[in-house]
Amino acid sequence: MNAVIHNFTTEVPEWRPRVKPIDLEEATPEQLDALKVTPSNTKVSDYVLVLANDVETLKVRTPLFNAIMYNKGGLSRAEREIGATAASVVNRCVYCAAVHSSRYNQLAKDEAVMQRIFADGEEADLDERASAIFKFATKLSKAPSEADADDMQRLRDIGMSEEEILDLILSTALFGWANRLMHVLGDPVAKAD
Repeated sequence: MNAVIHNFTTEVPEWRPRVKPIDLEEATPEQLDALKVTPSNTKVSDYVLVLANDVETLKVRTPLFNAIMYNKGGLSRAEREIGATAASVVNRCVYCAAVHSSRYNQLAKDEAVMQRIFADGEEADLDERASAIFKFATKLSKAPSEADADDMQRLRDIGMSEEEILDLILSTALFGWANRLMHVLGDPVAKAD
């Protein structure tokens, strides 16, 4: 059995479910319908197959996820990944941190940002905008009630629009929930050789 991974990485590990995923061969028409909105051009992940055990939740979760992470306008896709990574680091969700840091690297074509975040956390030496995004998302993830009007004003002061700020809050908050699901429903494990 592959070992559980405990350290942050930009290499996406496998995910071993603790709750049995549905079997596509035996899926109900309702489960198959709910899976149609999954944003995958390869295979449906075990995580999504676990969520398909609750069709109604999956039917709502997936469009919400897609709208928050993939909508046009507002915060760039790469910057949304910084928010998702910050939440994942705070919540120690190694799998999600790997997925979102890897996606950031692909979008931004800059691996240094995530290397610094994983090495130095909130003290990471980032440009002003990336630093503000990461620090706000970290604060929101650690103590939501402490993210206040002053924090929002700091984001405006570096040139972020209201739409960008909302996108950052949504992407960060979404992964507070997703991290909890990933933690309880399975484990990040080393890829099989």
